[in-house]
Amino acid sequence: MADKKKLSRRTFLVRGGLGTIGVLAVGTYLFRSPIRAKIAGMINTADAPYQGNTDTPIIWFEITNENTVILHSPKVEMGQGTFTGLAQIVADELSVSMEQMQVVHANSDSGNIDAFATGGSTSISSLWMPLRELAATMREMIAVEAARKMEVEVYELTIIDGVISDGNKKMTYAQVVEGVTEWNVPDIPELKPISDYKFVGKPIARVDLEDKVFGSPIFGMDATMPYMLYGAVARPTRIGSTYIGSDTSKAEGMPGVVKIVKEIDFVGVIANSLIEAENAKEAIDVQWETQGDIQTSDIRALVEVGKGTPFVIQKEGDVDEFLKEDSNNIISEYWSPIGAHAQLEPNGALAYVEADKATIMMSTQVVNLTRGEIAKRLDFEDEQVNIVPTFLGGGFGRRLHTPNGIQAALLSKAVGKPVKCFFTRKEEFQNDTFRPPTHHILKGKLNETGMIEALEHNVSSGDVAFGSPMLPKVLETVLGADLGAWRGGMIQYGAIPNFKAISWRVKLPFATSWWRSLGLLANTFAIESFMDELAVKAGKNPAEFRLAQIQDDDRGKRLKSVINAVVEAAGYTNEVINGRAMGIAVSTDANTPCAEIAEVSIENNTIKVHKVFCAMDPGLVVNPDQVRAQCEGAIIMGMSASMFEKMEVENGELTPTIYGPYQMALMKHAPKEIEVILLQGSDAPGAVGEPPLGPIGAAIANAVFRLTGQRLRDMPLQLA
Repeated sequence: MADKKKLSRRTFLVRGGLGTIGVLAVGTYLFRSPIRAKIAGMINTADAPYQGNTDTPIIWFEITNENTVILHSPKVEMGQGTFTGLAQIVADELSVSMEQMQVVHANSDSGNIDAFATGGSTSISSLWMPLRELAATMREMIAVEAARKMEVEVYELTIIDGVISDGNKKMTYAQVVEGVTEWNVPDIPELKPISDYKFVGKPIARVDLEDKVFGSPIFGMDATMPYMLYGAVARPTRIGSTYIGSDTSKAEGMPGVVKIVKEIDFVGVIANSLIEAENAKEAIDVQWETQGDIQTSDIRALVEVGKGTPFVIQKEGDVDEFLKEDSNNIISEYWSPIGAHAQLEPNGALAYVEADKATIMMSTQVVNLTRGEIAKRLDFEDEQVNIVPTFLGGGFGRRLHTPNGIQAALLSKAVGKPVKCFFTRKEEFQNDTFRPPTHHILKGKLNETGMIEALEHNVSSGDVAFGSPMLPKVLETVLGADLGAWRGGMIQYGAIPNFKAISWRVKLPFATSWWRSLGLLANTFAIESFMDELAVKAGKNPAEFRLAQIQDDDRGKRLKSVINAVVEAAGYTNEVINGRAMGIAVSTDANTPCAEIAEVSIENNTIKVHKVFCAMDPGLVVNPDQVRAQCEGAIIMGMSASMFEKMEVENGELTPTIYGPYQMALMKHAPKEIEVILLQGSDAPGAVGEPPLGPIGAAIANAVFRLTGQRLRDMPLQLA
């Protein structure tokens, strides 16, 4: 690759705002709480930049003999529709039709690796500009080569649907690239105006639709290799367990067993079939070191505000002065439970480890991280490990750490053959990295006009981001408060003169980590329920009350716009009409404001959600159908978490361990209609996948209050 340009990645990092390097560079000063709060605010509002190779178009695009374009995506497809949106961007800038576009996952061997992950609602937003520039550069490279072969000047050429013409001669992209082994990469050419795009902004059908409709083998559980064996790993049933040792004598002679593998941190079985591997695993006597008979009540006590370590993440004015002991203060508390990811496809991997090469087929959101961890355990170089990502049967943050790939690799290494090893459903539930439970105490005071004079939010939570290998350990020292736990926990009402947010960090005895939207659901449930309480106390319309507390900067104007849009669409009223009431809640997540209104009734002492209105401003919308589908999915997932889902701890074991007892929203619980209104307050795509999850719990609870007078303070929401 000659004349390789070297500026893109640095340029994108600058555009994206505060990168990791920026955080670490000022770390010395962050022990001062005001500086920490400022950095927390920057992280709360910054768009995450793409962290991968943006210098080499030929590792992103492949031109086939049929004149189609294959995009090798470093972002994984887990149902969110990312492949379709990326294909639209490329088709427009590369001047091909959507019918000519294919999208596949980029193997790590290709060199096209995202150093971050697929997560944080960043797949489209972070690749918007890099992918446009890459596609435009590739178009220019092909045009220059076509001009050379056709013996004309580049400016004489036109390109339509991957066919280049000078008015007399024509060449397809496939004909142009044939035989070319060395390319010059030019400076990034001028990008097309968005107004000239044919596909961006249009509701294009999903590129992965046919595979899913016809059941093509695209998921991790579908993966196969010749001469494949099956593995099973003994996993603990009790929280906080550490592997000590095992007696495998009963398992060794069982039918189909090929080998028992003992490692320092696990024991596993390799067998000719899945059932034989599972049967032998159950016969192993495993010794675990555990933490005793912990109960749900113990966990709830641990997470109470005041028990952990407090960190001020946001402060304006003098909250303490205005919230001194006063009978006029309003004080409330809210709770959320332990939540499982409960994704349909359990974790697992198919690994083939040879003498100097490892190939791992698996569902993962972190290709680069997983490759590094497997390479280290095998004592390989990173380049000796090829991660072949598959479609994910649900991610939601569960696959932001996939060390199960290490176990599959070690089992394969032990026999020199491919080994497929997956969690059972029970193991998946008991060994999840859970959404931590939370406790919130909110304090507020109104002035004589019914406006908020002071507001304080205390949120206590186990870790969400800290402890994840995705983040450098030093961030725990730098920030103190877990940046995932306080996502959505800051006060978004900047017109309030005095406000403060405090994050209490608690160490829990079981693994907690990334869960779709992180702390947004629980934090918004608490804050927006409390805002409803304050509106009732002030005797004001809840929507108008919120609007009055929002500042008039750009961020505030976008938030006001979604509130006004959802109020107009729903015809919002405080009145109970024909046994139904409305509740409103709003949030801003990853720079995407979202407002929702839930229309609710009570039937047989059970909450029934009839309709949800959602107004969201994600900036420029690449595919409206895709974005609406994301909103619908997030709203229903948020309803499920808010109204049904809860993990318990009984005698040291997390339970339940199967669907059914672990209650989730069913088809009959879904609202008959979800109306989504999309606004564009920015000229680039923003976050979509997680922001709509935030308001729904509070919107439902606020509607229930209007119906019953009961203020529901504990998720899952249940009437007394």
